[in-house]
Amino acid sequence: MKTSWRSASLVASAAVVLALTTACGQDGGGATGSQNVGATAAPGDVGDIGAGAGAGAGDGLASGTGGAQASASPPESAGKLSVSTNAEIGELVTDGAGRTLYRFDADTAKPPKTTCENDCATAWPPVAADDALAGEGIDKSLLGEVTRPDGTKQLTIGGWPAYRYAKDTAAGDVKGQGVGGKWYALAADGKKAKAEEAPGLSTRDDPKLGEIVVDKNGMTVYRFMKDEAWPKPVSACTGACLEKWPVVAPVEPNDTEGVVKKDLMTFTRPDGAEQQTVDCWPIYTFAGDKKAGDTNGQGVGGTWYAVSPDGKPVGAPKK
Repeated sequence: MKTSWRSASLVASAAVVLALTTACGQDGGGATGSQNVGATAAPGDVGDIGAGAGAGAGDGLASGTGGAQASASPPESAGKLSVSTNAEIGELVTDGAGRTLYRFDADTAKPPKTTCENDCATAWPPVAADDALAGEGIDKSLLGEVTRPDGTKQLTIGGWPAYRYAKDTAAGDVKGQGVGGKWYALAADGKKAKAEEAPGLSTRDDPKLGEIVVDKNGMTVYRFMKDEAWPKPVSACTGACLEKWPVVAPVEPNDTEGVVKKDLMTFTRPDGAEQQTVDCWPIYTFAGDKKAGDTNGQGVGGTWYAVSPDGKPVGAPKK
């Protein structure tokens, strides 16, 4: 009986030591520790981790070192992929929930390889490959998978491993675009999503003003009622005026869309700068317009008005 009691005590002690050793290994991120692959981090400072990551660790930190590491969870499912259009970025791939998918410049496509692990994968959760379906605009043959270091399968598009961004909290968010100069929304062919360059001058339909002229950045174009067009263009906006009303630089006629090309010309200002005209009238943008679509310059001082496609001032009082 005495020998049996001692044997039981030794077995129990060994079990306790083994349990403590296993827990420490998982928590400390040792050789057998698991990596946080699919966890979706709450938006915060962790979002930029991986922006400067090099090949290998992928998160800018030494893999397996530092503080405690969360247990692994499988990458979040992709669902039915589709193509969405963002005004600034162009066409990009979204998952079944409408969330933007990204690629990482430190990864490779030929062969597919992921370098975003540990904390990086918390900020940029990998997209699971197992249930990804090709929806409208997606070529099924471009969908593939890559095995991550922990053995899970990550979706690839055109060979590039696909991720989400933890700070994208709603469908349609593109907060990860350009982070660290290395993260970009995925196009359907696996390349970086990029909007086609807009014409130098084009038109848009404003809900209040109707069809008006905009520059290549989508900024509203204006006319100054004190300017002259005949017999030649003359700008009355000089000195400090130009700080508020920057001139529109020359645009080639074939680099316009929707604007009447007759009398679409440039002229030389007294300071030697070249300025674009529409119907021979000098055109400007407004420093008070902070983003595309703003029309804060409309009617300022009773002398500044948006421009119609034929060069007429929109909403100006008739003489």
